[in-house]
Amino acid sequence: MLKVVLTIAGSDSSGGAGIQADLKTFSALGVFGASAVTALTAQNTMGVHSVADLPAQFVEAQITAVMEDLPVAAAKTGMLSRTEIIEVVADSMRRRRIPSLVVDPVMVAASGDLLLSTEAVAAMREHMFPLATLVTPNLRETEILLGREQINTPEAMRKAARELVHIGARAALVTGGALDGDAIDILFDGHEIHESKAPRHGPRAHGAGCTLSAAIAARLALGDSLHDAIGAAKKFVTRAIEQSPALGRGSRPLNHLVAPDKS
Repeated sequence: MLKVVLTIAGSDSSGGAGIQADLKTFSALGVFGASAVTALTAQNTMGVHSVADLPAQFVEAQITAVMEDLPVAAAKTGMLSRTEIIEVVADSMRRRRIPSLVVDPVMVAASGDLLLSTEAVAAMREHMFPLATLVTPNLRETEILLGREQINTPEAMRKAARELVHIGARAALVTGGALDGDAIDILFDGHEIHESKAPRHGPRAHGAGCTLSAAIAARLALGDSLHDAIGAAKKFVTRAIEQSPALGRGSRPLNHLVAPDKS
C-alpha cells in the first residue's frame, strides 16, 4: 500500500521551501503527501515579504480531516509560528499517536528572516520535542532553542545535540550547512553521536532544511531505521543541491526531480 506522509508547515509562494518543498520531496521518494498549512508567506529566493498566520482551529481542522480518512504513516512539522498553533499541533499528534514524527523547528529562513515568534520557542521545546522521533534544527535554530550563540564548530554541535535530547527530544540532528567546508550533520540518537559529511556545492540553498526533514519522514514511513532514513535523506538533498536550477536572484532552490537513492 502507498504510504501516506503528512506535512504540517507554512506555504512558500516561490515554491522552494515549506509545504511546496515537502510535497515535491514526498513525490520524489515515492510516498503520498498530505498537508496542513499553518501560515501563508509572500516570499521569494531573496527573502520573506509578508506572513499571514492561519487560525489555530483551522490548522487543527486540516489535520483532523486528513487523519480521519488517510492512514498516515509519518508526519513532519515545519513553520509553526505561534504558540497557539504549536499547542494544537502537539495535541493532535499526541491524540493520534503518529508512528514517526520529524520536527523541523523552522525559525529562520535562508535569507535570515525570522519565522517564529520569541514566545513560541519555549512552547516548541515543551510541547513538540517530547513527541518527536527526531528534531532537525540548523545551527541558528539550535542557538535559539538553547539560548546561546557560537554553535559553529563540530564540537559545539555535538554538545548541542546532546543538550537537545536532554531537554526532551528523543533524537536530535543538528545540521551544519552554514559551516565552512564540508556540510556536516551531527546526530545524537540518545545513546551515541553519529556524524555525516557531504561536499558543499554552489551557493546557499533555499529549502534544504525543509527538504531534508521531509525526506527523513518519507523514508521512515517506508520502513527505514532512523539512521538509514537520515543517510538516504542527506544523499537526496546533496544531489538536489548539486543539480539546483539557476532560478531567482537569492538563495538557489533545490531540484526535487533528482532520482532518489535506491540503496
